Amino acid sequence: MKTYEIIECENKETLGILIYYKKTKCFIIELNEQLDEWTAPLLFTGYVKKKIYTIPRDISKAWVKERIIPKNRKNIGDILSHHHLKEYNEIKMLELSDGKCSQDNLYIKKTESLPDYVLERMKRNLVDVLLLDNCSALAFFADDTVKKVDLKAFSQISDYLNNQAFIDTAQVGCGGYYLTFNDSIDIPSSLLYEKVTDIPLKRQDFITFLQKNVLDTTGSCNLLNCTRQNLSYLVKQKQLTIAKPNVSGNLFMKGDVLRNQW
Repeated sequence: MKTYEIIECENKETLGILIYYKKTKCFIIELNEQLDEWTAPLLFTGYVKKKIYTIPRDISKAWVKERIIPKNRKNIGDILSHHHLKEYNEIKMLELSDGKCSQDNLYIKKTESLPDYVLERMKRNLVDVLLLDNCSALAFFADDTVKKVDLKAFSQISDYLNNQAFIDTAQVGCGGYYLTFNDSIDIPSSLLYEKVTDIPLKRQDFITFLQKNVLDTTGSCNLLNCTRQNLSYLVKQKQLTIAKPNVSGNLFMKGDVLRNQW
């Protein structure tokens, strides 16, 4: 993960943070809550007006694309060669220009730390999700809360609730910022956190969670397309937590395995 401050040139004010997930090439922008519709970057004014400061991945990527040389430019080969790049890379192109654009007076600056407002929002990001019967789901969040969510409350997927194959594609997106279906329709984690059906959790819900989301060594290797040796390395680096050792190989939480794809 790489992080950058989004800075206004004239007064050097930090408007937000750009987060980049290298493996999936996913961008997320976190805006400062002090912004309003007049001070926010033009592309984000509609979100800020609604008090939404975590910008969805597609809009975040659109902001990045406004600021870089397009991949289909005629002389792109010469440009890549001049900058000693073997292939087109969006984040490299953004870094070369410091994220500057003729349409505004913003630029980016790499940072190793995240501001408190971003860290606080991340506590409401998803860690894992378990789809249950009757179009509901258990949502596990970074702040250790567990909520039961009625998926029928979300218009994004209302047309697909009877398509079980589509529903079964659900998984936690990059950084836990969203629940994605078919990697094409996203529900922000903040909405999942807010739209909660007050249904008491039952023991069977957690049993179902274990049945559907715990992977053994073979399953984890298949999901990550790696060897057992690679898996052992991820354990040593504390990127994977062994849920239960020595059960015909180790068992891992599916959410932990997916996070290593980001």
